[in-house]
Order: sequence, then C-alpha cells, then structure tokens
Amino acid sequence: MLRKQITGKYSVSGQISLDDVNTLAESGITLIISNRPDNEEEGQLAFADIAAAAKEKNIKAVHIPFSAGQMQSSDIEAFKEATKGSENIHAFCRTGKRASLIWEAANESSQKAKVNSVHFDVVIVGAGTAGISTAASLLKRKPNVTICLIDPASDHFYQPGWTLVGGGVFSAEKTRRNMADVIPKGVKWIKEAVDTFQPSDNKVTLGNGQEVTYQFLVVAAGIKLNWDAVEGLSETLGRNGVTSNYRYDLAPYTWELAQKLNTGKAIFTQPPMPIKCAGAPQKAMYLSCDHWFKQETLSNIDISFYNAGGVLFGVSEYVPALESYIKKYQIGTHFSHNLVKVDGPNKRAYFETKDGNDQAVIVEAEFDMLHVCPSQTAPDFIRNSPLVDAAGWVDVDKETLQHTSFSNIWSLGDVANSPNAKTMAAVRKQAPVVAQNISDSIEKRQINAIYDGYGSCPLTVEVGKIVLAEFAYGGVVMPTFPKWINDGSKATRLAWILKKDILPPFYWHGMLKGHEWFVKPKMRK
Repeated sequence: MLRKQITGKYSVSGQISLDDVNTLAESGITLIISNRPDNEEEGQLAFADIAAAAKEKNIKAVHIPFSAGQMQSSDIEAFKEATKGSENIHAFCRTGKRASLIWEAANESSQKAKVNSVHFDVVIVGAGTAGISTAASLLKRKPNVTICLIDPASDHFYQPGWTLVGGGVFSAEKTRRNMADVIPKGVKWIKEAVDTFQPSDNKVTLGNGQEVTYQFLVVAAGIKLNWDAVEGLSETLGRNGVTSNYRYDLAPYTWELAQKLNTGKAIFTQPPMPIKCAGAPQKAMYLSCDHWFKQETLSNIDISFYNAGGVLFGVSEYVPALESYIKKYQIGTHFSHNLVKVDGPNKRAYFETKDGNDQAVIVEAEFDMLHVCPSQTAPDFIRNSPLVDAAGWVDVDKETLQHTSFSNIWSLGDVANSPNAKTMAAVRKQAPVVAQNISDSIEKRQINAIYDGYGSCPLTVEVGKIVLAEFAYGGVVMPTFPKWINDGSKATRLAWILKKDILPPFYWHGMLKGHEWFVKPKMRK
C-alpha cells in the first residue's frame, strides 16, 4: 500500500488489502473510508471483508462508492457526515484519486476556492459551432430564457476554412474571431472549464470550484485531437516536414511544405473513425497535388495515402469521382494502415497493418512531407462523466438528440454519439432541433423535432472544383440542390463557390446568429 498523507489526520491510497488494515490500525487510524464500488475489477477485495477486518481492530469502516468522474453531492454530504468529529482517517479507491477529490470537495481548505453557485434556465457546455448556434437558435424562440455558455477558450474558429489555408487559398487569420465577439447578445459567457457533471442534481462544477445549476443542459464540448496516440508525433509537429490542417497554427505549414516540395515523397494519413470531417485528410492531399500538378512537378513526387479504414469514402456514390482524382494525381492508396509512430528527424512513418496471415505487422515508409490526421476521442472530462456510452461519447437519441437517461439534457456536435458524420453541416441541422425541443420542453409540450442524420463534406479535389457529398443516416444521399446545380458524381465549380465564397460569411453572419436558412427542423408525423 502506497500511502499519501493529505493532512496530518487524513491519508489516501489505492486498493488496500487485509494486511493493510493491520498496518493502518498500528498507525492509529480510527476510520477507513472506501470510495470504490465493489466489483469494479476482477479479483477486487469486497468492502464487507475490509469492514469485518477493521471491526476486529476497533476501526470504523464506511462505504461511499462512486465511479471515476461521477461524484455526486450526496457522496460529498455522506463524506462530511462520516468524517465529522473523526480523527486519523484513511480513504482509498483504485488509485487514491477519488479519495483525494472527495476530501477536496468536502473541505473549505480545498485548493479550489468556494464560489457561490449561479443558476440559468439553460446551460450550454462548449462555445464552439454547436454551442453558439444552439444558443442563438434558442434565443430566437425564447428571447427571455436565461442562457449560459461555458468555455475557457479565448478564440472561436471557422475550422472548415483550415483546409483552404493548407491549400494557400485562405489566410489563417481569416478563420479566427475573438470569442467575446461571437457570443450571442443576452447570453452569459463563463470563461472556465467544466470539471464534473452532477446530472442528478442539475449541476455542473467548474475548474475554479464554482457550481452552475440549470433547468436544461446542452453538452456541445466538441472533440479531442489525440496527438499523443501516435508515438513521436507531438514532438515533431510543425517541423521536420510534419504538419496537419487539423490545427490552426499548422495549416499554414502545410501550404509552406507543398510549395517547397519539388521532388521526394509525400504521405497523407487518416486514422480510424470517428473523426471530424472525414474528408479533410483527403482534401489536404488533393489540394497539395493540384499545386504540384500545376507546377508540373507532380511526376517527381511519390504520393501515398495511408488510410486506417478500408474504403476511400464511406458513401459509395461519391467514390468514382474521387477515384478519378486519385488516378489523375497518381496517388498510391494503402488501406487498413494505421499510423502508430513518427520519427521526424529521420523522416520515417510507421503504420500498423496485417499480413497475408492476418497477423499484425509494422510497415515503415520514408517521407519528405507528412500530413497527419490525429485519432480523436471525446474530451477527458466528458469521457469521465456519467453522461456517456461505453465508447465515451454522450449518449443521446439519434433523432431528438435528447439524452437517453436524463430527460433535461441534450447533446449535439462532435461529442454526441449520434451515428452521423461529424461535420459543421451536421451541426447546422442539429442546432435547430435541440433549440426547438428545449423550447417545447420549457412549455411542457411533447418534443417532436427530429434530426435525420444529415451531413455534408465538400471534398476539395482541386482549386476551383469540389465534389459535394451530402448524405443522411445510413449513407443515404440527400442533396440540398437539384442535380443541375450540384451533381455529386463529379467535381463542380458551383460547389467550390459555395465552399469558398458563400459558406464562410453564412457561418459568421447566419449560423452563429440563429438564422436557420434551409435547416428548419423536421417534425415527427
């Protein structure tokens, strides 16, 4: 037992054994608290056995179990009651972290200062595209509702524009605004991070200890780019020819590398799903290839696309158009190859795949330019919350976007587990649905607004042309415009104009302002 002394009278540790009970008794412990649920892992010693051993040593034992990230106010109150008047206390869980956190929450001497709680009708966690759009759409319906946006970020980004930054079309600064400038008027912005959720108490606790209570909660916390999932990647990003359009500060480096490369090897990667904007890794590749094609250096560059998936694009109707550009740019495709390691100084990339005997093998590839799309997960504070499914995404009904367990909670955008493509276009359809359903809930009406899974991916195959893929749940093609305006079977100039000239101002001045052009929510029949 590795024992950590929090104060002179309170210590914590990981799981204890019966022998540890004897050791604690010898050290003068009078109260043992377990913050670990029974059967949390195979072979775990039951609390009843520990309590029996403690009783033989005249030690009181109390069980206040909760899973990681799911501490409730009732747990804190039980802890306060159990420790009242007690001296020489030892608490344990699997690692000691929960035992430390509950002590912090229960004591005024905690490192987090006690801050008075505040209440709002609607609390929205995340001030990205999903959070702000939902707030704006809700205010259009309910101007008097009190809304709070919680997000520690100072900047707001139009992330779909980063592909064009990496292709030399946009400047990076064109995709950024001050967060304060895009928060809807009448919405309170709390510039803090969320620490924990207590859905049974209609409350979230912030990183500074402040408690924010709500009538309704919207979780729009986005997605985490897991750069560290690939060995050596974080250390070499932005140098040694390694770049990614998935970061604001790196997209300009993509264009710099494309301009400088006249001969050599260029590799573009795509990790396992889910990722936001599944077409973005290919867009970076096509725009770089278009530059080399126009500079007449394409034949001097060996271009490879390493995809952890098994197909070029998930909706088959759009694959022929993309394959024509794969052929035009002479791109070598490698499916079922997942990037696992990067050696930047020596310009080597390592991919895990399977050989002919279905055995895992590592394949090494040299590069002069490497564009990486990182693997992606829900943010840590979401994955450790009581709101998620087994995979760590917020668990919602895929149509209403209402939480499956907590009826006053909704989620949308990249963090929700609805089986749609994680794109801005999906959020554009989702935000009005959530706003309408919350508005109906406020009025105690039955919720009827539904999301059909719509998403779109403007696949930028060259400067001036785009294959505009639009689809709903199940990969069903769902075009917004008639075929004479946009034919998804081929790249078009009109789709390029939409992407480059129409969508950015539409985003800043329409979507973030609550204008629901072309996206009025569908209603159940």
